[in-house]
Amino acid sequence: MRVVICGAGIAGLTLANQLSRFGFEVVVAERSPGPRSQGYMIDFFGPGYQAVEAMGLLPAIERVAYHLDEASLLDEHGRRRAGVRPSQFADGPLLDIMRPDLERVLREHLPAEVDLRFGAGLVGVEERGDRVRVSLEGGAEVEADLLVGADGVHSTVRRLAFGPEERFFRYLGFHTAAFVCDFPRLHAVTRGRACLTDTIDCQMGFYGLRDGRVAAFAVHRAPDPVLPSDVRAAVRDSYGGLGWLVPEALDRCPPAGEIYYDQVAQIEMPRWSSGRVVLVGDACYAVSLLAGQGASLGVAGAYVLAERLRRAPSIGEALAVYEQVWRPVAREKQRIGRAAARWFLPAAAWELRVRRLALRLARLPIVDRYVAALVAGKPTVLNVRSAQDMPGPPASPHR
Repeated sequence: MRVVICGAGIAGLTLANQLSRFGFEVVVAERSPGPRSQGYMIDFFGPGYQAVEAMGLLPAIERVAYHLDEASLLDEHGRRRAGVRPSQFADGPLLDIMRPDLERVLREHLPAEVDLRFGAGLVGVEERGDRVRVSLEGGAEVEADLLVGADGVHSTVRRLAFGPEERFFRYLGFHTAAFVCDFPRLHAVTRGRACLTDTIDCQMGFYGLRDGRVAAFAVHRAPDPVLPSDVRAAVRDSYGGLGWLVPEALDRCPPAGEIYYDQVAQIEMPRWSSGRVVLVGDACYAVSLLAGQGASLGVAGAYVLAERLRRAPSIGEALAVYEQVWRPVAREKQRIGRAAARWFLPAAAWELRVRRLALRLARLPIVDRYVAALVAGKPTVLNVRSAQDMPGPPASPHR
């Protein structure tokens, strides 16, 4: 069976890895001219952690992960007002990792048989019975048994196969940005911990990286979802009023092409597949950074889809079971993300005080589990077994 995966991000690379190991012919088409360097630090735990462990990739991911002792909330003078251990919000092991590093590990462990094409954006999709023809930039065409859209919140596959983005896009009222810069003084402060401003309506966070640079993450309230034409100027304008070392960090903000900038949003769809086209990851169930588990759900969802395609007697049944199994998980994490919006970025001074108190209480036994449930939702246990334990051939290309 030949599968075309649109998108060489976390979900797409996970799916390509698994399907190729199972004997599928896999083509990965990525619009970007090369691996993307933009991204931010993520808390990686839950079902995604279980999936990479089952795939045998956990040691490689652990080697590029960071071990943060605390996420500290600092006032405008750099004084610590509250703090929390990232592991408090995970039911099980947790890794802190830069998103580009996670993608790199997944990419470097792709089987040699995977046809990975950069600079190959999708421009057309045509279904022909039990086949689908994919047209790529530059005039190339690929015929396959299945097309998978793993191309993120602003998915081209979703737009071409299911309809315009606005039908499925749920804006949550925030813009977010991330960049990496050289700032030795800030790096010295943030080694081994995350430092976030304890502020209302907008917040910046910083992490010291092992190469001596600092990763910056920012989020602010924005009633208008329209993205700015000059993202560098927007970042400097939106966060320039914050105190501590933020103004100096903004002075080191790189050119627009090296800044990640987007809306904070969720994707909600009545169905994830149509004929020989299916979506995975943020393309169909983006939970938003407010839920804090987008990467984990992207990896785990791709793992589940690969298992269904391997085991089911037909493609149609595989896609149906994948959605039946994974939709309730995604829906619950989306609910958690929407509920967390108020406390993720308080809108009033009294809400800051309540958040500080909640974080202090979260260190107490029993209370910490309650807070974790509020932030992360119910634990998701992935039923995983290694490929060696999974007998049976891939689904027939003609089913």
